[in-house]
Amino acid sequence: MNDPTPQFTAGDVEVLKRETPFQGFFRLDRLHLRHRLFEGGWSGTMQRELFVRPPAAAVLPYDPQRGEILMVEQFRVGALDWRDTPWCLELIAGLADKEGEPVADLVRREAREEAGVEIGEMKRVAHYMPSPGGSNERLQVFVGRTDLSNAGGVHGVVEENEDIRVVVRPVSEVEALLRSGRVDNAASLITLQWLLLHRDTLDREWGAAS
Repeated sequence: MNDPTPQFTAGDVEVLKRETPFQGFFRLDRLHLRHRLFEGGWSGTMQRELFVRPPAAAVLPYDPQRGEILMVEQFRVGALDWRDTPWCLELIAGLADKEGEPVADLVRREAREEAGVEIGEMKRVAHYMPSPGGSNERLQVFVGRTDLSNAGGVHGVVEENEDIRVVVRPVSEVEALLRSGRVDNAASLITLQWLLLHRDTLDREWGAAS
């Protein structure tokens, strides 16, 4: 079997030129580069556009006492042209764009802003790159212990044009939700499946109601 250990490092890439043709809320860089080849030597010089985003974090609030999860629904421009509805069902999430803010504080702040709930203990599910072929975004996703007894309503920061609806559902519906195709973003798919696999362990740790 082939060894899965990476054969190269960042030092095996030579960036010949970097430009920034667009700088707005996000940034687009254009890189001219070459890299080492598996069979020896170097690739030809290539041009690659890179969508530059700050790191981000997302959380799935889970109430082990009630056996419920919380998701949020909001408009997403990226879903406008190919989906029946551009309103997406997803995790609470935010960008790490405040200097020095710990990721746990980011997640808890976003939970208050987007859903009006407080996050307690958290379990990290994954740390991954959603689309490394064209973006440098890194996303950490968590499950967070939450009291959902009074969760609901519409939330968001008005100055940021946020209009976010809270959706609370029993964990028993997660499998059907996944099969329905209603959830089609990577962070939510990964985290919901993780919860199905680890719920028993999580309930023992967090003291779920019997």
